Amino acid sequence: MKEPDLSTEIAGFKMNNPLMLASGILGTSIASLRRVFEAGAGAVITKSIGYEPRIGYENPTLVEVHGGYLNAIGLSNPGVKEFYNELSKSKIEDLPLVVSLFGAKPSEFKEMVSILEELKIKAYELNLSCPHVKGFGIEVGQDHKAIREVIKAIKEETKKPLFVKLSPNVTDIVKMARVAENSDADALTIANTIRAMSIDIETFRPILANKIGGLSGPAIKPIAVRCVYEVSKEVRIPVIGCGGIVNWQDAIEFFLAGAKAIQIGTAIAYEGLDVFEKIKKGIRDYLIMKEKESVREIVGLSHGF
Repeated sequence: MKEPDLSTEIAGFKMNNPLMLASGILGTSIASLRRVFEAGAGAVITKSIGYEPRIGYENPTLVEVHGGYLNAIGLSNPGVKEFYNELSKSKIEDLPLVVSLFGAKPSEFKEMVSILEELKIKAYELNLSCPHVKGFGIEVGQDHKAIREVIKAIKEETKKPLFVKLSPNVTDIVKMARVAENSDADALTIANTIRAMSIDIETFRPILANKIGGLSGPAIKPIAVRCVYEVSKEVRIPVIGCGGIVNWQDAIEFFLAGAKAIQIGTAIAYEGLDVFEKIKKGIRDYLIMKEKESVREIVGLSHGF
């Protein structure tokens, strides 16, 4: 059997393999993003960038828990103008670069895209799902009108693909997915972290400075798989799976659930950057074993049962 084809395409954005670096992990500089790309990622996504600089929350902002990590970084970032300055001085033409954006109102998104648009960015990811920053993320992502207005504002400034990252911390993620699709999102990223907290039993205090954070890692994978499965059955646009993927078996599960690509984040803390090549090899061997010519052939196969 010939070598299986691992390439995929999301709304015109072509990748030589379906593994993407999730936003928030090693996404603060072009140097680190390039390192991830050279380690085998098919695309890299920046840390979420806002209109104004944000320092974020005080420490502690990260704690390891059973089954993953709990974080409340607070969307710390240099702001779009400083980020533009770095990108404009960097060689990014050959980098499959996706920029993640967050904001509180449509005008902020519109202005950010207008600033970044001249650069060789391949796509944007709209963060409507941060679970621990008041006024941003999930608060926007739970408002149908806000979703429509933000997507419209971005679409007025760019023809590049727009991926909308939705939260599992809602009553009905399928309903939110339909709103995004009907508002002209090009693809959906499903899903972000789960609202959670941890308490120190000796001091009686919540461990994170922000008290509430977002849980990532293997513990949330079954939730993310369920979300991908439900959403991909109900929308026509591509779905990108995200949440707790640490090995090739996890990746296959997301493809079977309906994801056309997947994002890897917390696994880097466990495996290092070698995780990309390990997962790619596992997918390749699985496709050979199942006599499939491409990864695209297994997308959504679980829907038939």
